[in-house]
Amino acid sequence: MAPMTFRSIFSPSTATERVSNFETYFEFSRGHSGEIIEAEKDLTLKRARLKYFQDNPVRSRRPLADPDAFYRNYVKLVDDPSKLDRRTLLLTCVYKFARHEWVGISGAWDAVPSISAARGLTDKITRYHLAEEFCHVRFFHEMFRTMRLENVKWMPLGPIMGRIYRVFPYFPAALLDAPAFVTELMGIVFYRHLDAVLDDILADEPEAKTRIRDLLHEIMVDELAHVGQRRNFIGPIGIRFARLLVGPLFRAFYHDIPEAKRIFDIDRMVEDGLAFNYTGMPPGMVERSWVPSYCRT
Repeated sequence: MAPMTFRSIFSPSTATERVSNFETYFEFSRGHSGEIIEAEKDLTLKRARLKYFQDNPVRSRRPLADPDAFYRNYVKLVDDPSKLDRRTLLLTCVYKFARHEWVGISGAWDAVPSISAARGLTDKITRYHLAEEFCHVRFFHEMFRTMRLENVKWMPLGPIMGRIYRVFPYFPAALLDAPAFVTELMGIVFYRHLDAVLDDILADEPEAKTRIRDLLHEIMVDELAHVGQRRNFIGPIGIRFARLLVGPLFRAFYHDIPEAKRIFDIDRMVEDGLAFNYTGMPPGMVERSWVPSYCRT
């Protein structure tokens, strides 16, 4: 069987194609994640998957050399990063990335109608999307527990960033859709680069590394679909604008996570965002996810 091939995520699309893609995406999302549990910001199949990981726990063979260094720096970097080991830097970087996601979805949840109050299909899609993102935060939390970090707390951002995240969902779609798409694109690029460094940074923790990768891949399948879903909100003018946003938004975001440049190549992340076309994913992942029709060949 010939390998699957794809077009750029920035490929053109028609309004008719996008309407059809919203329908197939929502069908995929319900089948993949299950029914939504509004009161708990959860989904039935995602909850079952997390329960499997919790019922079959994996823990690192030994704690971090200095767990206190993680707890001192995971909310805000206060130590000299050159004196922190790469494992601690990686974990604090992952927390800060996930924390932004948690703050963003917490602000958006109250701005989006529940499934029962949804005005149309796109409202339902957005509600499912946010519930999946809350599930991602639970998967991240299990990653920290895998590394014997049991006391991680999900802390709010500062007042300025916190307010930005709270008001962002109320922006008009013309302003919201392009940056929302770029943030999803940034997510899948981050996860790919995170996946790539696990073999090196966790080389002496094979069981923990495998468990963290399994949890990460659960997130990545969703994030792949989210990239296409958010792309599907954007017409021809918006997608050109989104392409211009990739470099500035990626760099501004990672400027707020100083550990990132010590673990990852930010310029390469920008390049990968601009070149994104669903290739280079772990085997079988794209097949488990959803791709817009106009990105398939």
